[in-house]
Parts: sequence; structure tokens; C-alpha cells
Amino acid sequence: MGTFDFDVAVIGGGSAGYATARTTAAAGQRTVVIEAGEELGGLCILRGCMPTKALLHAADVRHQARRSKLWGLEPGEVGFDFPAVMRRKAAMVEEFASYRRSQLQDGRFELIRALARFRDPHTLELDNGQTVTAGNIMISTGSRVADLPMPGLAKLGCMTSDDALQHESLPQSIVVLGGGAVAVEFAQFFARFDAKVTLLQRSPHILKACDDDVAGEVEAAFRDEGITVHTGCSLIDARQDDNEKLIVYKHDGGQHEVRAEAVFHGLGRSPNTDSLALKNAGVETEHGRIICDAHMRTSTPHIFAGGDCTGPHEIVHLAVQQGEIAAHNILYPAKPQPMDYRMLISVVFTDPQAATVGLTEKAAKAGGIPYLSASYPFNDHGKSIIMDAMHGFVKLLCDPGSGEILGGACVGPMGGELIHEIVTAMAKRMTVAELAAMPHYHPTLAEIWTYPADDLAEEIAR
Repeated sequence: MGTFDFDVAVIGGGSAGYATARTTAAAGQRTVVIEAGEELGGLCILRGCMPTKALLHAADVRHQARRSKLWGLEPGEVGFDFPAVMRRKAAMVEEFASYRRSQLQDGRFELIRALARFRDPHTLELDNGQTVTAGNIMISTGSRVADLPMPGLAKLGCMTSDDALQHESLPQSIVVLGGGAVAVEFAQFFARFDAKVTLLQRSPHILKACDDDVAGEVEAAFRDEGITVHTGCSLIDARQDDNEKLIVYKHDGGQHEVRAEAVFHGLGRSPNTDSLALKNAGVETEHGRIICDAHMRTSTPHIFAGGDCTGPHEIVHLAVQQGEIAAHNILYPAKPQPMDYRMLISVVFTDPQAATVGLTEKAAKAGGIPYLSASYPFNDHGKSIIMDAMHGFVKLLCDPGSGEILGGACVGPMGGELIHEIVTAMAKRMTVAELAAMPHYHPTLAEIWTYPADDLAEEIAR
């Protein structure tokens, strides 16, 4: 390895890249991080999790205040200062980003601010004129907003999640295209700050990775809030019509149109790999996504990848894990460790929150995996009735023989927090009987898990 400038070169300093760099540097490897972004920090901190959740929390506080007459409170009209909402978000992002900047610049590894492309499997050409060689290379270049599927949409000038985080004011009406996490979270955010929202989704349900019963609860909650949700749509045309944007779509066998001040592009993200010249390194891709094995190794054995540029799940804690696994396998090739997606967690921060871990019914049916399931609704649960959080349910999946918990779903209040009880149970391979027997305080949201656990334990015992 002495013939190379560095033992390890990491392209991209986001969650996956930083996790790799800190791990290899701590083990004494000469490490460089090459980051092309104007700002340091990565998607999660700058334009993803942290700013969006700050905005969603502000929207939720206002929503709860506006409905507080339910509890006998008289708040008056709950107005808002949108620039102040955005300033608080920006201040929080800067706090998180400044910490990450200090981590990237504290001297444990070298940091080069430049765009990298492969000349050959060990050589990177940078747009600042430098050339860097490395024995092992980690690609963690993240993702970008996906290209629009119709030329008319591109001409229309759609708002993206990146744009929405910079706005000082909100449109009065907006069409949201897409039904994934980003689309639905922003749809509810816009609605709770008084925009008239229409959401158009191609699949039969929003949140198509979730079970239909989970997605259906979020759809029902949206409609109760006055958000128009149309699923099973196909876009036909998009054009400017005077001061409004016009979307023409097919739905239920008929052609429809909707007009709004703005259109939000929530049709997903694409891997950020176009500029890397991956062919020069022999790295195989599929629709731009870098193909990796369970050890995060690409088709070129000394090149690894992690995070959004490879997937298969665009989730921050997984990107960190992938970065650490890649680093371990760079450092200890004789003792490789694989990624384990058994306890895959997903949280969508709508209200109600939609959270899952492990096996879904969709995946079980597709894979022919035998399971038993039971659920229990929040509208029949003491603590959620007190909170007037009436949408949603919890659901458990277990092995029909042993009773081991295989998966869980929580769509309801604090779903993203509550799901971690099932993550813990699955980490220790607990059975439904063991979960049912575990003490739960009353009245809490968490005790709702004992009801489906009890039902399943009894079913297995019979």
C-alpha cells in the first residue's frame, strides 16, 4: 500500500462517508475525505432529516394548539410568522452542521474540497487539478432529487424538498406529486400552514413500501385534515395556465385536472453517481445505483460504497452502519462482516407517524414466509383517547411455531418512538409471550403492544 498517496480515500463526507473515515483513521489508516458539496454536513443534516423534522414539529405544535378547544382550552387564533419558523430551522441546522464540520476538519484525516472522478480503479482525478491514489476507496456520494418524468413538468418549474427548505413564504395552494416519505411529510406540513393541498400518487396507496393497512390510516388522517389524496393516478400533462400551474391526470378511468399556485416534486431521489466515471474503475451500477454485496463491496474488490448512492434503503442510521461495515471490511478483509437488515426500521414523520420494523405482511407474502399477525387500534386505548389521537393501530407479526417476533408496525401517536420497543424485542429475539409478560406502566401509549402480543401468545398456546 506504500505506493499510494492514501490507504483509504472516501468520496463524500455525509453520514456513510464520515462513518468510514473516522473508523479507518482511528485504526491508523492514512485516510482522505473528498467532498464536492458547497456545504459540509451531508444530506441528513443540511437538507434532509434535521431541517424537515424541525419544520414538521413546528407544524404539529400549531395544529395541536388550533384544536385545543377539545381539552377546554381557549388559545384564540393561532397565527404564525413563517420567516421565524424558517429561522429557527436554519439555526438548528447550523448547530448540527457546525459540529459535523468540526468533526471533518479536526485533523484525524485529510479533507479535500473537490469533485472526484475515477481515472482508473486506484486513481481519482479532482476538479482542482489534483490527482489522488488510494489502496481502498469508499464511495458515499449520496443522492439528488430525481429527474422529472415529463418534459412539461420540467418546464413548469416544480418546487423540490431542497427549495421548500429555503422559502420565506408558502404558496396558498400546491399539488404534491408522489406518495413516499418526503412527499407525504411535506404535504401535511404545507396543509398545516394553511395551504390547500392536493396529493397525486401513482400506486394504489401512498407509502407503497408499507402494508396497505398502515398507508390507509395515514390517508384517512390526511383526508380528515382536508388534504385531497388521489391514488392510482397517472400524469398526462403539465403546463402553465395564466398565473396557475395545471396538472392533468387520469384517475378512476376519467381525465381530471387540478390547478394550484405551486407544484411540489416528491417523486423520489436518484443516486449521485453520474460524475464519477465509474466505468473507469470497473464499478457496476443499475439505474445509477452502485451494486454492492452484503459486505458493501462493489464489483471492484477494493472499492466499497454506502448510503443513498447504493441503497437499498435511503435511511441515515443504515448509511452509518454501511460506512462502519465497509471500514471494518477494509481493515479486516480476512474477517468480513455483512450488513444485517433483519431489523430494518422505517419511520415516516406524518401525524399519525407510520413506523415499521422487520417483516411486513407484504414482504412475508411475497417471500412465502409463514406468520401470524394481530393488531390493536389506538381509538380503543386509554392514553391515546386522552390525547385524542384516534387514528391508527399497532400490529405484530410472529413465527407461528416459536412465537418469535418477526416484525411490527405502529401507525399512530409517537409511532417513531414506540416502534423501538419492538426493535429491542427483536434484537433479543423475544417471543410474543415474553413481550406480553413484560410489565408496562398504565396509562401509557407503550402498553398498547401488550394487546396484540397477548392475542398471539394465546393463539400459539392453543
